[in-house]
Amino acid sequence: MELFTTAEYETDVYNFTDELIPDTTDYGSESSGLCNKEYVRQFSKSYEPPLYWIIFVVGALGNLLVVCIFTTVRNRLKTMTDVYLLNLAVADLLFLCTLPFWSTNAAQGWVFSQIICQGVSSVYKINFFASMLLLTCISVDRYIAIVHVTEAHNYKNKRMLYSKITCVFVWVASCLLALPDFIFAKVKTFEFQPNSCVLMYSISDKNRTKILVFALQICVGFLLPLLVIVICYSVIIRKLMQARSFEKHKALRVIFAVVAAFVLSQLPFNGYLIIEAAQANNATITDCDVMQSLDMAGQIVKCLAYTHCCLNPILYAFIGVRFRKDLLSLIHRLSCGLGLVDNCKLQPVPKRPSIMSDTDITPVFSL
Repeated sequence: MELFTTAEYETDVYNFTDELIPDTTDYGSESSGLCNKEYVRQFSKSYEPPLYWIIFVVGALGNLLVVCIFTTVRNRLKTMTDVYLLNLAVADLLFLCTLPFWSTNAAQGWVFSQIICQGVSSVYKINFFASMLLLTCISVDRYIAIVHVTEAHNYKNKRMLYSKITCVFVWVASCLLALPDFIFAKVKTFEFQPNSCVLMYSISDKNRTKILVFALQICVGFLLPLLVIVICYSVIIRKLMQARSFEKHKALRVIFAVVAAFVLSQLPFNGYLIIEAAQANNATITDCDVMQSLDMAGQIVKCLAYTHCCLNPILYAFIGVRFRKDLLSLIHRLSCGLGLVDNCKLQPVPKRPSIMSDTDITPVFSL
């Protein structure tokens, strides 16, 4: 841990808060020229811990059910989307395990070691990049399955192999992209203030490193996936509109929900990062009230972005009719195993298409 005095911190006091866990403590008084952020710190202390725990409980329950269904109710993964969904649930569970640490950090400061600070900081970015890349893979797979039905059916076995290779690439790429967070995460200790786990970028290079890290997250983690998703789903919508099916409007509703959830949960936070990157490049905002308002806004949009690990099981699994049937089957099995059901006889799961059929257009996003 490093001990920072007020004088040492004056060099970057007007920078925005650190991107992962906002550094909102009061490092001085107004008379010393520093912005007093005690109100922001109290706001974070009262608001973030309960919200983190809600996200943790809801997200853990949903993603654990996804993993259990894929590993128990079903004999094997049948489509590329099944593979991506399982990896997506694992990525979300990995991130959810870090939320108790961040809840503790917001409530009472960082009480853990430096290596844990580096670990949980990098795990967040691993989840961020892995989730966005996997959601992009799902949209591409749905595009192939719906728009190029014949080719998708003819090369089904090869596509399964490609999906596993793609998942390995996604995990490796996410770990590499998260390296800056592992390197720059530090436990900072200030005089008369609680410790804090934050990202400490070098100010000797005029914040170029910080700007580069933000640009990487915004472009690779949001803008590029969003572009691919919008293109894929635009073509899918056009294809479904041409299909003669009374259920096509249900399919369109789910597609719009998928895109809307992606944008609504990630756009505000990435917009905030753009402002923060601009501030790091040219610190034009020095008004204390404005800085406090932006700090609190950053905390809110960050928590909103974290909710994606709760939305994914709902949007990509639980709205599917087949998944709900598998969920009921899992509940039935658990009830039988616990002896809660009399005269229980476990029935084999009937063979049926996967959660998202590769050859049937309408049930792909069935409600």
